[in-house]
This record gives sequence, C-alpha cells and structure tokens, in this order.
Amino acid sequence: MSGGHATDRADDAGPIRPIGADPALLRVGNASGFYGDRFDALREMLTGGPLDVLTGDYLAELTMLILGRDRLKDPARGYARTFLRQLEDGLGLAAEHGVRIVTNAGGLNPAGLADAVRELADKVGVPVRVAHVEGDDLLARGGWGEGVLTANAYLGGGGIAACLRAGADVVVTGRVTDAALVSGAAQAHFGWRPQDLDQLAGAVVAGHVLECGTQATGGNYSFFDAHDVLRPGFPLAEIAADGSSVITKHPGTGGAVTTGTVTAQLLYETAGARYAGPDVTARLDTVRLTEEAPDRVRIDGVRGEAPPPTLKTGLTRLGGWRNEVTFVLTGLDVTAKAALVRRQMEAALDAAEHRPAEVRWTLARTDRDDAAVQEEASALLRLVVRDADQDAVGRVVSGAAVELALASYPGFHVTAPPGKGTPYGVFEAMAVDAAGVPHIAVLPDGGRVSCQPAPASRELVRMADPPLPEPLPAGPTRRGPLGQVAGARSGDKGGSANVGVWARTDQAWRWLTHELTVERFRQLLPETAGLPVDRHVLPNLRALNFVVDGLLGEGVAAQARFDPQAKAVGEWLRSRHMDIPEVLC
Repeated sequence: MSGGHATDRADDAGPIRPIGADPALLRVGNASGFYGDRFDALREMLTGGPLDVLTGDYLAELTMLILGRDRLKDPARGYARTFLRQLEDGLGLAAEHGVRIVTNAGGLNPAGLADAVRELADKVGVPVRVAHVEGDDLLARGGWGEGVLTANAYLGGGGIAACLRAGADVVVTGRVTDAALVSGAAQAHFGWRPQDLDQLAGAVVAGHVLECGTQATGGNYSFFDAHDVLRPGFPLAEIAADGSSVITKHPGTGGAVTTGTVTAQLLYETAGARYAGPDVTARLDTVRLTEEAPDRVRIDGVRGEAPPPTLKTGLTRLGGWRNEVTFVLTGLDVTAKAALVRRQMEAALDAAEHRPAEVRWTLARTDRDDAAVQEEASALLRLVVRDADQDAVGRVVSGAAVELALASYPGFHVTAPPGKGTPYGVFEAMAVDAAGVPHIAVLPDGGRVSCQPAPASRELVRMADPPLPEPLPAGPTRRGPLGQVAGARSGDKGGSANVGVWARTDQAWRWLTHELTVERFRQLLPETAGLPVDRHVLPNLRALNFVVDGLLGEGVAAQARFDPQAKAVGEWLRSRHMDIPEVLC
C-alpha cells in the first residue's frame, strides 16, 4: 500500500471509474445476512450470474457483543473471521468476474480485517485494492457507563461510496446501517449527491430488502409451502439511476421472489412509515411493488426526506450472569407437579446466602391427553435466574435442582444437566449528534477522506395514520387462524419487537385493517397485554406493523424470553383464531 494523503471531506462529484459496465444500471447482490450464514453463498453469487457489487452483512446486536468479547481476549481480533475464509477462493472469482465486494465484516476492527484481506490477496496471488471505513467505534470517548464493551454509531453509505470511487475492489466497514452496503455502492455508481433524497431512499429500501439474504427469496416466509425453499438463492437488486430497483435472484436458484416475499422483508425490523437512516429517511408508505415477471419484483415510487440530526449508537455490555433449568413434567397432574418443584426450588433459593436478583418461571403446556408419544405427554417448566454475581446463579441453582432428582414429582427429569451459569449481555440504543461522529474512508492508497453528515436534517416524527379503506360488508364468518388470510414477519430491535402483518388481497386488507386493532392484537397475544403497543398502517403494502416495547427485556443477548429475537411472534399471531368472513376463506 502506498503512502496516503488526507482530505477534509468526500468528493460527491460521481464515480472516478465505473463500478459496472452499464452506467444506467447497478447490479448488487447479497451473500450474507448474518455472521454464520451459508458459507458457500459468496461463491454461489459470484458464479451464478452477472453482478457489479456483492455485499455481505455480518453484524447484529448480538454479534457486536460476541466481537467485543473477542477483542477483550485479543485486541487484534474483533472482526468476522468467516469472511476471510470465504475469500480464499472468492477473491479470485471476484477479480475474474469484475465484481467489487462491500462488507461490514470489519465489525470492531475494520482496519485489521482490511490488512488481513491484503495478506490473503498476497498469499493467493490476486492483486486487489482494499479500503476500509472507520469512525463508528466510539468506545474510547468514555462516559457510557460501567461495563460497556462496545459503543458504535451506525454510519451511512458515504464512506463506502468514497472508497469505491477511489477504485477499491474490496471495501470493509465497521458498524454502518445494513442498507448502507447497498446505498453506498449505488451512490458511488450514479454520483448521487446528498440532496438526491428520493434516489437515496430507493436504494436504502433495496438495501433493506437484500440485507437479510434469503429472507427476500422465500426463507422464513409465512407461505413457504407455495415455493421451493429447500435451498433458496440469495437476492440481488438491479438499481436504476432514479433509485428504483428490481429485486431478483440468479437463474436456477431455489426459492422465489414475489411481492409477498419482498413485503415480508420490508416489514422486518421496521416501525412506522418513516425508516430513518444517516443519509436519508425513506418513506415506506410510498413504496410500490409490482411483480413484473417470475422472480422479478419492481420497487418504485419511494420518497425520501432529510435524515434525523442524530445517529443511532448501539451499546453492549455484560449484564451479569444467568442460569437455566427446564424441568420435564409428564402425564397427569402437570399443574400440581409444577407447583411442587417450584416450592422446592424457591425454598432452596430462599435459604441461599445470596438469592438470585431475578427469578423467572414459565410453564409451557406442550402436553396433550392420551398421547401415544412420551414427548407429547410432557410439559416444560423453565426456571431462569439472573444476578450480577456468578455465585448467586451457579451451585445455588444447579445443586438444588440436582438434589431433587429422587425427591420431587414422579417422573422427575430435566432437559439438560444444570450448569455453573453463563454471562449474558445487554444492548442499549442511544442517539448521538451526527456532527460529532467521525466518518472516515481510508482509501486504497492510504489517503483518508472525511465524510460529512447530511447537509440538512429533519427531526423524526411519527406520521399520522392514513385513512382506512371501507370495511367489508357484514356477512357470515368462520372461526379459523388469522394465517389463512394474512402473512407475518417479526423481529427484534433492542428490547422491542415488531410484528408486521400483511393481507394477500384487497378484500382481506379491508377486513384486516379494521379488525386487527391494538386491542385485538393484545387479546390475541396476551404476553403483550401490559406493554406499550403502537400500530402503523401501510396501505401500499396492505400491511400493519405493530411495535411492542419491552417484550424482549434488555435485548437478545439478555435471553429474557423463550424467543429472544421475537423471530416467531408473527407466526404465533397467525396461529391465533379469529372470526374471519367466509368470503375470505
């Protein structure tokens, strides 16, 4: 790498050299939706069809905690090492096909991963120009509170664009927004300026669809039985200069791209109509989807607004220690058996020198009467304890549970031997002034370019819900699961969960939007009854998006709930029975 230079801000004049062969179109693919996704995906995407840019998303709230613990053990670590192994033959394939690679696998150490990519390139004999983006890591600022392992601002696509405009073949970032991997590439290719809000918003929406990989091509899809999802292909977006795009996949790959699969992913981990990011706030209520051919869904009409003046900053810290025991209760008298072992364990915890600060019991009635299979005759009683002191959740809990093996309810056994307790993490999101966060593109020649915040900002305000369509005329109904007429996709954002629900037809939408109110939502999902629930209406998508604050406690790393990332809350909702108009059945 040659000696570098420094500049005050990024050049927004446009691409220095074309990213793809067609200046009017940019083909961007995805090869990873999380740290641990399908290893062969990078090769599949590079060899399966034409691409200009291949992205990989490796970061999530839990991943940042994992990387933070890695960095504690070794300061040279802190990045997704899987990515390097994927590049062992991926670098040569990308060079052969003329594909640029953009990834956030740098995690907490993008400079370290960039150096490792250069070393790998020398080893495999593939000369590549490597750049990285830094500035998101704010841990050194201090003042975050006790025990914080990571503090990272979510940057936009400006640094990525600067690296690509300078000719980088591989761009490694730390914490950027997931969609920035795509929007930054599009910004570089088309030369968009910060005021091109509609174009940027369109690319952000395309990036959001791609970011979770095969969730856009039939993975985790409510109506999975309608498609071949044995091995769904990864998605790609054909982005045009006006910000519109077509979501598709390589020919011959599994899964499907439909308005349904794209709608499901659009609703994933979002909230209201305003989808805020560092470069632009995309208006999800303006999104139009058109299924223009098999496995080709057009996205257009997206409007953009100035972004908020602040950046989301994710903090992770070790929250303490937890332990868990799951008792199996089989056959008759399940309630009485649960009460007995609970009294026994509570007495042991009360007698301990230090009772755990938090003790939580959950009884899952998975049993059924007259079961022909023993497992189907069994219920699960789950005990979870948490405390800041490891000793309070260790032998105190595991010893008490083991000692009951011959002294409790008939048929006593547990799903796994109790352990010593394990550390758990906590995620917290804060807002910091965008102007105070450095956003640096470190170019292939070592030059450092400072990317400035958006020139204009707009406070993020919840939009008023639009007028609802006319309700269906009264008529006969039939009791059945909501999932007969609606799909759902749910996910986590810190301690909150979102549940997006969409109707498959206009008639079903007219019924759903009047019937599935916040009150009915709470009735159908009693675990949400005492929590704040906000409903957002998105008519263009025939969708409702419910945000449930506090359902996940302190976030996925805290494992406060049976389904800590709320992945299946939407499917739980679809399984609940309602009085559905017969015209929809």
